[in-house]
Amino acid sequence: MDFLLALAILLVFAKSLEWLFERFEIHPIIAHVLTGITLGPFVFGLIEPTQELSVLAEFGLIMMMLYMGLTSNFSAIAQNTKKAVIVAVLGVAFSFLFGFATVVFFGKSISSAIFVGITLGNTAIEVTSGVLVRERVRREVSSILMGAAFADDILAVYLIGILTAMAKGTMGLSPLLILTAKIFLFIGAVLLVSELVMKRARWFNYIVRDLNVFFTFTMILTFSLAIIAERAGLNQIIGAYLAGLTISRLRERKDPLIVTRIKLNELIEDLQVVLTEFFIPLFFIYVGLMFNPPLKEIKLPLILMLYASAVLGKLLGCGLGAKLFGLSWMDSALIGIGMGGRGSLELAILTFGLSAGLIDQGLFATVIVVSMLTALTTPIFFREFIKRAKA
Repeated sequence: MDFLLALAILLVFAKSLEWLFERFEIHPIIAHVLTGITLGPFVFGLIEPTQELSVLAEFGLIMMMLYMGLTSNFSAIAQNTKKAVIVAVLGVAFSFLFGFATVVFFGKSISSAIFVGITLGNTAIEVTSGVLVRERVRREVSSILMGAAFADDILAVYLIGILTAMAKGTMGLSPLLILTAKIFLFIGAVLLVSELVMKRARWFNYIVRDLNVFFTFTMILTFSLAIIAERAGLNQIIGAYLAGLTISRLRERKDPLIVTRIKLNELIEDLQVVLTEFFIPLFFIYVGLMFNPPLKEIKLPLILMLYASAVLGKLLGCGLGAKLFGLSWMDSALIGIGMGGRGSLELAILTFGLSAGLIDQGLFATVIVVSMLTALTTPIFFREFIKRAKA
């Protein structure tokens, strides 16, 4: 099929499905992935995952990580730093252990089990924020949830570096320590520069005030950090995410006229239309196109157990972390439920793992189904739990 025709069909189908799902408050990621699965080789076989679509999807992934960084609030974690970090770390640890044990139990390799455990460890910040927008909760609970989701993203950046090392076959103790030092040096250096330049340098005002120049600067910074990350042996998406996070720190800048915040919001709004309506959906559509496991590889018991691992890992880990700081059982459980959604970053990690040969099509398809189930059910669980608590 002609490339432009295939692109048009995919986008029209995906957006139509997304608008239909909106009525039932179903996350748009599910509509986009289902579009690729339905029109791709797994169901109707109308459209193949071609090289042209792969390039667009890769660019969409970089833009998605930029957008995630732009919409992150670095100062949110500062409000409840210790609580947010402990909640995030315990949630990742429990999810990893449950996911790892489940995959090993089903006879898969240790490397595949490590990969799936790492993938299940991350929380989708877009699902968490979406839940908080619809439901009113106490300020402390919402602050811990957003802070923990942000800390989760930073942990995910580190774990993506570990996965990159796994793909290259360098997972000994010495290479792992070197990689850890590289990742933290890279993150630390970027955040330090952002502290000095974004918040204090007066000359940066001239860049911010002209939206066209500001947009160009953002793109240059994104691709520069992506290239530096790759040259340092990390993953491109780490650099793209940190570029967005760096720009987002302009919110912390002291500006009596609030010009900086206004321009940052204008930049995000202008980018949002192009990214959320074109590039980001294309990435998730491509994930769906890659979904083509043999039917015998799709095991319902594995899907159900991994789903239970994903939900219980966050519920127990994050809930325990919140309880350690004296929150009530009700608030602790609410935090554990709110951290249960998976989404965009998990699918990015999955795509990387499949292309790098860390997992097979069966596990790839299984974890995609699990991620979509958590994105679908987390808002429902959260809403019902609040209703029962009030009752």
